[in-house]
Amino acid sequence: MSADNPPKTSDTSVVWPMLLALTAGFALSNAYRTVAAILGTPLSQELGLSPQALGIFAGSFHFMFGAMQLFMGIAIDLWGVRRTVLWASPLAIAGAVLSAASPNYGVLLIGQAMIGVGCAPAFLACTVFISRHFPASQFASVSGTAMSIGVLGMLFTGTPLAWLVQSTTWRVGFAVLAVMSVLAWLFIWRVVHEPALPDEANLRRETIGQAIARFGSLFMIPHTWGIVALGFIGYAAFISLRGLWLGPLLISRYDFSLVQSGNVALVLSLVALCGPMVFGRIDPGPETRRRWLVTCTLIFAALFAFIGFSHNAWANIAAALAVGFFSGYLILQYADVRNAYPAALTGRAMAAFTMAMFLGIAAMQWFTGLVASMAQARGLEPFGPVMFSISALLVLGALAFTLLPSPPKTATALQS
Repeated sequence: MSADNPPKTSDTSVVWPMLLALTAGFALSNAYRTVAAILGTPLSQELGLSPQALGIFAGSFHFMFGAMQLFMGIAIDLWGVRRTVLWASPLAIAGAVLSAASPNYGVLLIGQAMIGVGCAPAFLACTVFISRHFPASQFASVSGTAMSIGVLGMLFTGTPLAWLVQSTTWRVGFAVLAVMSVLAWLFIWRVVHEPALPDEANLRRETIGQAIARFGSLFMIPHTWGIVALGFIGYAAFISLRGLWLGPLLISRYDFSLVQSGNVALVLSLVALCGPMVFGRIDPGPETRRRWLVTCTLIFAALFAFIGFSHNAWANIAAALAVGFFSGYLILQYADVRNAYPAALTGRAMAAFTMAMFLGIAAMQWFTGLVASMAQARGLEPFGPVMFSISALLVLGALAFTLLPSPPKTATALQS
């Protein structure tokens, strides 16, 4: 059975409600990954955090999220989407409760790490589900829709979270997220019952050791490294802005209140919601998709450099909104990964790419926190160096993606 003709059990009336339930989990993971933009200032004030400590706080979620992608990809391939998500998600709920009650920075980091593990299968489950139960020709558009729905989670970490924290404390924010996570878990438990695939029995007979070996074999394929290099920095740049530096930048540079910065974050999230749908619909196809990826990455780099250079509030906000929209181009790289590997390696390839993305976020948030601390130690305003460093990393990622080997055209043609 070809990839363009999914099994009859994948009727849209069956699979779309399941995908919607899975995207509810992804939306919560987006909320968790962007709380630092709003909670950064109150956390710094209450716990006395430096910019570097704040970067570690934001990055701890993404480090654990990224590090677990290998195991979540194997679990999804061996035990299915439903079991993997339902077994992992309670850790996110427990981590949110622990974060809400944390007496100090160390416990807060443990809570963030637990949330990262619990959310680890969230978007990978969506992409694997789409690749298994939708035609390959629809992968970019359906993935774009799923990503846009998932971005709704960032709406909560805009004005609503800012108002909640300003009215109460940052601990209440984590408590509300814990309740929302319980509701998402119940939604998935009730709705998701993944249709069986013709080769499912063969996948389940594979041992964990064999699965790990097959995952490792991805990195013996030359074009994997270019994909990983670009994946490491693209989404990391957007989340470092939206999920960490946006709030502190607006509050410190322009004296915005917490709610005002939350309003900007809310509008940015709404714009980011549109991007994946637009880019998923205008996907140029495998022949020119990789050129689009390089061009959009360089546009991304220019926008971050502009934010670093300009000290006009409205110009910075406009550039941040443009970053939010152009972040939608990242959905094209999922389509690129989907076309770069045989169907038997799709789950593992998606896991490797997602692992690179979220380890990249952890690394970039730690690195930019270090840059900000070094700038402050030298009496400099930290946000310019932070934005310039992100811009430089994007240029390096685009260069690596261009110079490292590309997938063979024959393989791309077979998958398109």
